Amino acid sequence: MVEKKIKIVHIAEAFSTGIYTYLKDLTSYMIGLPNSDDFEIVIIYSKRDVLDESKIANDFSQNVRFIKVQMTRNISPKSDFKSLLKLRGILKMERPDILHLHSSKAGVLGRIAATGIVKKSHIFYSPHGYAFLRQDISPTAQKIYQLIEKYVQFFFGGTTIGSGETELEFARKIGKTYFVRNGIDFKNQKFIEDSILKNNFTVGTIGVLHAQKNPSGFNEIAQKLPEVNFIWIGDGELRNQITAPNVKITGWIGSREELLSITSTFDVYLQVSLWEGLSIAILEAMALGKPIVASNIVGNKDSVVDSKTGFLVNSMDEAVLAIKKLQDNSLRAQMGKASYKHCKEFFDKDKNFDELVKIYKRA
Repeated sequence: MVEKKIKIVHIAEAFSTGIYTYLKDLTSYMIGLPNSDDFEIVIIYSKRDVLDESKIANDFSQNVRFIKVQMTRNISPKSDFKSLLKLRGILKMERPDILHLHSSKAGVLGRIAATGIVKKSHIFYSPHGYAFLRQDISPTAQKIYQLIEKYVQFFFGGTTIGSGETELEFARKIGKTYFVRNGIDFKNQKFIEDSILKNNFTVGTIGVLHAQKNPSGFNEIAQKLPEVNFIWIGDGELRNQITAPNVKITGWIGSREELLSITSTFDVYLQVSLWEGLSIAILEAMALGKPIVASNIVGNKDSVVDSKTGFLVNSMDEAVLAIKKLQDNSLRAQMGKASYKHCKEFFDKDKNFDELVKIYKRA
């Protein structure tokens, strides 16, 4: 008798950058397991402007099935209701054994849509940075988002998957939680320290040029260090905030190999985000042996060990001082090695995703 496959459906409203990489690595890991035939994987996604849909076929296994549903990032009653009805219709048809929701909007709509279709104990939610931590909204909006998280959890259930220690603290105040760190691919991706000789010290980052990533702060740092090269890998609506002549914006890079190749030329990885989940980009820079200078916020402080693998900073002036310190070759090499070691110990996807698969199977 053939055993029924476990159907796992992911819903990702923010299917771009970090969440895109997370799901690519998770599905790749599961399909590579000896018992991969036990699983059927479906991803319901919404297109963000930075998503190049033509890459999906190359980045994901052909065994992963995709369904596109339009969802908006911010609260929009009319649009959200349409998305909710669409999701509910898909879930009725798919009848998942496991439902895993990614980002705050998917966490809300997905749990409501799954009512009476998926058991509450079979629903998992990864915030990837709670919406109520956003710094581009008013304190009133932050409070509303926090109340939505609380009451959706209370009425519609589900288990939160915290990806970092500080996110876990917030999650535990809301409801049932498991702790599974984010992970990156050490086995199938070549992570090496840069050996290219450069004329100038280079500081770089990866991300969308929008409020979360704080391009104005990045630009301020570059202006205060005119002798340093700065690179921003990515693009976005706030491109005009980058005015310093020593900053190069590459736009979006076509392949993962090229992305990591450029990142390997950085002397320091800089991330001055205003809010974060647990950044995959930081982890990949750590795996390349790069010291990190990052804003001292939820998410960043779960990956960067201050004064060991880099520096956590509370202002742009502190970031400037940290970069100046890391111009010392000996300190930079020491922190780069510590960065790699810490990442390998705590953020290897094979170890961390194994824990997640066990949670799925126990549900």
